[in-house]
Amino acid sequence: MVVQVREGLLTSGPVPHPRVLVATAVPAERDAVARALPSEGRLDALAVGVGPAAAAAGTATALARAAAAGRPYGLVVSAGIGGGFQPDAPVGSLVVADEITVADLGAETPDGFVPVTELGFGAVTHRPPRSLVRDVAAACGAATGTVLTVSTVTGTAERAAGLRLRHPRALAEAMEGFGVAEAAALHGLPVLEIRAVSNPVGPRDRAAWRIGEALAALSDAFGKSTPVLKGWNTHDRND
Repeated sequence: MVVQVREGLLTSGPVPHPRVLVATAVPAERDAVARALPSEGRLDALAVGVGPAAAAAGTATALARAAAAGRPYGLVVSAGIGGGFQPDAPVGSLVVADEITVADLGAETPDGFVPVTELGFGAVTHRPPRSLVRDVAAACGAATGTVLTVSTVTGTAERAAGLRLRHPRALAEAMEGFGVAEAAALHGLPVLEIRAVSNPVGPRDRAAWRIGEALAALSDAFGKSTPVLKGWNTHDRND
């Protein structure tokens, strides 16, 4: 399967220490992130909505408003809780995406699912800067791998197995990362995705969800990785 990859290019040259927008789906995730952020204002957390469309629209709007106000962002982070593929991403663990891939953008055919790229359109994957993935994962003790974006959360073992078959490096699924990445690319900005695992990907079992534990892990992740985000230089985004 051929996967087209889109990586945004900065249009104004390297920014030594960029302002960072952290985009979450819901206020509970935003608040978990905000608790760990410094008060000096270079990192902002914003709830942009649930699902890839709302996430793209909300993130793009925030980026445009910041640029118009003369305070542009230089880095966008999609953050929140999500499902983890077992046993590689257990509940309570952290995942930093080295690939942000939309899993269900394409067409069903008699031979199975075909991604939109094989239909001749668009992109299905964004790759965050390697150095940033490495340093953030090291700072907060996260695993690195593919984070899938889905419009419908997986609820069966069969679908979970099918996703892993098509995306063997997938560690987590959520609903916003690709939308945030599309908005960042539209503005020529690099993107990162951080997920705290609240539940296994597969059959929906509310008793197995650990949302409070995942939100605490998300806050802890930003407490540990904020110095990396603040100190990251855009010129080494592709190393």
